[in-house]
Amino acid sequence: MSENCIFCGIVAGTIPSTRVEETDRAIAFMDISPATPGHLLVVPRTHSTDLREAAAEDLTAVTLLAQSLIGRVIDRLPEATGANLLSCIGADAWQSVFHTHLHVIPRYPNDPMVLPWKPEAGDLDEINAVHAKLI
Repeated sequence: MSENCIFCGIVAGTIPSTRVEETDRAIAFMDISPATPGHLLVVPRTHSTDLREAAAEDLTAVTLLAQSLIGRVIDRLPEATGANLLSCIGADAWQSVFHTHLHVIPRYPNDPMVLPWKPEAGDLDEINAVHAKLI
């Protein structure tokens, strides 16, 4: 547990939250700054800054809980036609709480959420150059 981490406080029960589901390794609760109605956060009970340092068992627990919540969101929120699963790693990628977490964001026709990424065809030479660095 990290002393100054809001999510560690939620896990410990010292900071209030609206819990939706929990397991022995993960907790899901409503986001207080939702991108869309029903936006959830899924966090491991054990503190880690982001996916890079989270234990494999914690990642598994968080992912499986998020998977079940995606089904619940689509089944129980009839207007929801899909969902985004999002992890932000680092401040430049919009991470604002430095405790590993996944966003489960229900999506609705014409909802207000817009990510800054707009897919466009990439430069094949650049793609291949980056590929070479990653293999």
